[in-house]
Amino acid sequence: MKKSDPVSEAFTRLPAMLEQGAALIQRGRLLDVDCLLGSTEQAFHVAIRGGRIVDLAPAPVLMRVWTFAYRATPEAWTAYWQPMPAAGWHDLLALTKRGAATLEGDIKPFMTHLQYFKDLLALPRTGAAR
Repeated sequence: MKKSDPVSEAFTRLPAMLEQGAALIQRGRLLDVDCLLGSTEQAFHVAIRGGRIVDLAPAPVLMRVWTFAYRATPEAWTAYWQPMPAAGWHDLLALTKRGAATLEGDIKPFMTHLQYFKDLLALPRTGAAR
């Protein structure tokens, strides 16, 4: 990790938080993808196999490919992870619409498993990240 910050720390805890949610793992059981997730300041290469995060490494990693990338500003993640986010800060696609996040690459796996990614990336909101 380039620098320690609350957003990056929350992302590093995602695999452990996900393992506590059998229903979410079951929802993603058909998902196998390598993607780039995180903030605009520090993204992470995330390998998901059968709904589980099997590898999470701070980017950039030399010669590591990804299918799609979803990155948001640290301020957007902080607002998104509030227990009751304000309108426009409550949803991944709302963040992209307001320009606080970007979604790029082959977005088909993201859109096909949209609810999985919404729930996965909302895990720090539940307090499990603290």
